[in-house]
Amino acid sequence: MGKNKKSTVYDCTFIKLEKHHREEGNITVVENSKTIPFEIKRCYYLYDIPGGETRGGHAHKELRQLIISVSGSFSVILDDSNIKRTVILNRPYQGLLIVPGIWRELNDFSSGSVCLVLASHLFDEVDYIRNYNEFIKFKNE
Repeated sequence: MGKNKKSTVYDCTFIKLEKHHREEGNITVVENSKTIPFEIKRCYYLYDIPGGETRGGHAHKELRQLIISVSGSFSVILDDSNIKRTVILNRPYQGLLIVPGIWRELNDFSSGSVCLVLASHLFDEVDYIRNYNEFIKFKNE
């Protein structure tokens, strides 16, 4: 777990997903440990987010995630307790890999946007850091 305390916003990277184009439309495939660097244990998506709302607002101790805007756009604010970095997701063939030990907030959801999250672990409340001051303490221990 020590290395997760040292993670930075620059450890969070974009992963270009394969886009297969055909006349009848596009398809993008995500495969465990091939397309992304972890086994997917949980998948969920956010949608119908009211204007001005923020999602996330937490960090994880061990969980890794790939966040994809499958429709529309939104911003992701990444924070490693020293540096903040904002990225915009707006392509269904591009995902943002978020490593453990990074505070994240999602905002600026466009109308009709859908955020798909692929996670490396099943839900475990113990893995969450939901208080920003506790996050700072975690990173500096």
